[in-house]
Amino acid sequence: MQKLTAPAGQPAYPEGHIRNFRVLLSPTPRGARLARLLATEQLRTWALPVDPAANIVAELAANAATHGRVPGRNFQLMLYVVGDTLRIEVTDTQGDGLPQPKEATADTSEAGRGLLVVAALADRWGVDRNLPPRKTVWAEVTVPRQAP
Repeated sequence: MQKLTAPAGQPAYPEGHIRNFRVLLSPTPRGARLARLLATEQLRTWALPVDPAANIVAELAANAATHGRVPGRNFQLMLYVVGDTLRIEVTDTQGDGLPQPKEATADTSEAGRGLLVVAALADRWGVDRNLPPRKTVWAEVTVPRQAP
């Protein structure tokens, strides 16, 4: 096994290594909160900035718990870093209809604006249909490149 070393306070990763984290969570408000907490802790472990990624995770997880909820089926949070890109993916089992950001107007409630927040915070975002009945909403943000 190859021993990896890095400067003090920096994680050691071989060149081309993809750091990743995946967890299944219940599609409930508690599961959405746990998604943000776990993502925050993982980002700290990787020595990456918590913001804006934690806010993106919070919005996508809340959407999965609210709009993607199917009784008895969990949603998945996945984080991975390739180079200087952090990709956040939330996959749920409600494949009917793809989410669309709602326009913010003075007469609309605060609900339903999560994807506007994601669009404002992320460098890129989108939705992919997976094998039925799943869909994945993803966002990417640029993070400081870590020394190998």
